[in-house]
Amino acid sequence: MSTPESQAHPRFAEALRTLGVAELEVRRFPDATRTAAEAAAAIGCGVDEIVKSLIFEADGVPVLVLMDGSSRVDVELVRRELGAEKVKRASADLVRQTTGYAIGGVPPFGHRTKTRVLADRGLLDHAVVWAAAGTPHTVFPMEPKTLIAHAGGALVDVREQTT
Repeated sequence: MSTPESQAHPRFAEALRTLGVAELEVRRFPDATRTAAEAAAAIGCGVDEIVKSLIFEADGVPVLVLMDGSSRVDVELVRRELGAEKVKRASADLVRQTTGYAIGGVPPFGHRTKTRVLADRGLLDHAVVWAAAGTPHTVFPMEPKTLIAHAGGALVDVREQTT
């Protein structure tokens, strides 16, 4: 019989144990949940209830941005928030080096290295959000404030505004 944490990537399962939330529900799906739309369809929730864990490079330094699945990150707002000269999406190699996970399975915490974390305030619009558990096939639910606290995130407004 597998435990809930055994569904998660081993590094992420260890992070859950360290945080004292090893009993957290981790769901595994036969089909990949790499994108927010795929995850929402598999879970049966809204795309905006999915947390995207996105790595950016700010003046060459990795930074994690947590954003709801239906929104896009405004790179200029991230640049201003960090006081950086230049911000760009990180390469797949840098994402793996920084987090220890592949794009499509990056969780909001439990990373290989400690990085600065910006969490978009829009995540707080939900009672529960879902995030990757370290693989493209696994997700977990958590109350947004708790998730942001575990990630060590600063609440910011970095969502691209639609007109």
